[in-house]
Amino acid sequence: MTPEERLAWLRDEIARHNEAYFIHDAPSIPDADYDALTKELRALEAEFPELRDENSVSSKVGAPTTNLFTPVLHHETMLSLDNVFDVDELRQWSARVVKMLKTDPQALRFAVEPKIDGLALSITYVDGSLTQAATRGDGRVGEDVTENVKTIRNVPRTLKGGPRSRVEVRGEVFLARDDFEEMNRQQVALGAKEFANPRNAAAGSLRQKDPTATAKRPLSFLAYQLVDLDAALSFTYYSETIRQLADWGFLTAEESKIVEGVEAMIGQSDWFEEHRHDLRYDIDGVVIKVDDLAQREQLGFTSRAPRWAIARKLPPEERTTRLLAIEVSIGRTGRATPYAVLEPVVVAGSTVSMATLHNQDQVVAKDVRPGDLVIVRKAGDVIPEVVRAVTEPGKRRAKKWTFPASCPECGHPLVRRGEESDTYCVNPTCPAQLLEQIVHFASRGALDIEGLGEQRVGQLLGVGLISDVADLFTLRVEDLEGLEGFGQLSATSLVRAINDARSMPLSRVLVGLGVRHVGPVAARELAKRFHNLEVLAAAPLDEIEALDGVGPVIAQSVYQYFREDDNRERIARLIASELSLTEPGATTSLEATLAGKAVVVTGSVPGYSRDEAEAAIVARGGTSPGSVSKKTYCVVVGEAPGASKLTKAEELGIPMVGADDFEMLLTTGVWKDTLT
Repeated sequence: MTPEERLAWLRDEIARHNEAYFIHDAPSIPDADYDALTKELRALEAEFPELRDENSVSSKVGAPTTNLFTPVLHHETMLSLDNVFDVDELRQWSARVVKMLKTDPQALRFAVEPKIDGLALSITYVDGSLTQAATRGDGRVGEDVTENVKTIRNVPRTLKGGPRSRVEVRGEVFLARDDFEEMNRQQVALGAKEFANPRNAAAGSLRQKDPTATAKRPLSFLAYQLVDLDAALSFTYYSETIRQLADWGFLTAEESKIVEGVEAMIGQSDWFEEHRHDLRYDIDGVVIKVDDLAQREQLGFTSRAPRWAIARKLPPEERTTRLLAIEVSIGRTGRATPYAVLEPVVVAGSTVSMATLHNQDQVVAKDVRPGDLVIVRKAGDVIPEVVRAVTEPGKRRAKKWTFPASCPECGHPLVRRGEESDTYCVNPTCPAQLLEQIVHFASRGALDIEGLGEQRVGQLLGVGLISDVADLFTLRVEDLEGLEGFGQLSATSLVRAINDARSMPLSRVLVGLGVRHVGPVAARELAKRFHNLEVLAAAPLDEIEALDGVGPVIAQSVYQYFREDDNRERIARLIASELSLTEPGATTSLEATLAGKAVVVTGSVPGYSRDEAEAAIVARGGTSPGSVSKKTYCVVVGEAPGASKLTKAEELGIPMVGADDFEMLLTTGVWKDTLT
């Protein structure tokens, strides 16, 4: 393909993706792949300037408007931002800024802000009253969405103490993570299709023809720019304009920082990369702006972006790659999980070559097939997953993949239990299940046996030294010496780690045993009530079921577990291995101020991690479930709380307790004030 042919293809491809993203709110490829296309286009246009087209998409912002809404000519063009993708490129940008300003790089003030993945919006106020709201469109002409914007709860209709002049407030319409999850729960309850991601859902919600439809969506608006249309206001720094927006009643990014010097700016942008999943909204980058408004005037603009600002794009959490094959893995409970074998691709900063497909029904619903180009997502520490196939016009697809009828590890039949969507291998001696059970038993959330990962467990199973979790406590140093990868030091270290695990509390052992439906919270409740494993194993069903936070499903699972022959034998061997199998905190002297009360914690409580706050409630006789219900006693509201929990509590009339009153709640079972 000649450079001219490649340029033509890139322009057509980018234009097609622009239409899908900006007009239909349904992007066809991830942002990272789109960025790669535009980066290649600009590089080719720079290399072959004679082939440059003044109408090229590389010089345009957004996309043209549709005929759904009335066009709006922006008072000032809504430009885009140039992007950088790593620290080296960020340094190059800051060096250009320093050179143009002829200033000390360590004296330059920067605003460092989250780049929210939402929909850009401009709202005009005349004499303090909202008169018009418009989408960015192509930067020059947007769409009139005034009536829809008036339904957004945190957009002020009038500015508190606003100016007697015209101003334009620009920002981003978005859906908070909790609100997006609640929307999808409602979609599932209605039997409707789930929304793909918060950005598309926010854009589609705002661009509804009927404002009452928009009003039903929990949209939010975050302001990040003040345009003084009549030059009636006086500011020296950009940060002053943001404080003014907050004073007028707008939500602004509380995580934003003003820093001095290039190194401090880079360090603060690194902070956003590290904490991107701690924020209440999705971000896809960091925006860095020169704070001094006079210096901005000096730096000026290019045809499409200001020179005084840059967007540092964070490592992409979605990428496209080729699906090579679909395989099935068997977990510790026998669950058969289909997974995708992929051409390796870097997603969220790490190389991904495999991704989950969840279950048989998901493979059918997504209709992904070997040979497809697929989108892969990896958000934070979540296991990578295949999102969907990408349409490739003219490419013939492979035949639909079918779920195997037998276990790929042991050959026994795979079956579905009742109405469950999951498929299981029901052979209790399946080698894959044994491996995963022992790995889970030794994991950090269970007995935390250092040095006993999947590879090591597989080795010990392979040579016949273990066949069950109880066998771990029979291992001796001389059994391990001589095995590949073991010397006297490493063998002694592993045996010591196993022996240290004998003193783990009962709740951690229950988690390690992998009793179905029993997670850390239920395990603590069971351990606290029954004190040791033998008492729990002998407990009647109704006594287990009576525990708060346990319920009939968990109770039945626990009761049945201790009555199966294989499990009874395992428990007997663990007891004989001199494990503690007791819960030290079960005999706590703390007063049961919250006995029988369910206390939900949302947001961060000063002085406590989430687990510590829940443990403090449990230690006073209460329970700390993850959701609000009619049985909830109160909701403790910390910093950055979940909106869906607050909404549910308000609907049900559940008291909301400020984080400052948490200690009083623990001590007395009541609190000083409630939140309204």
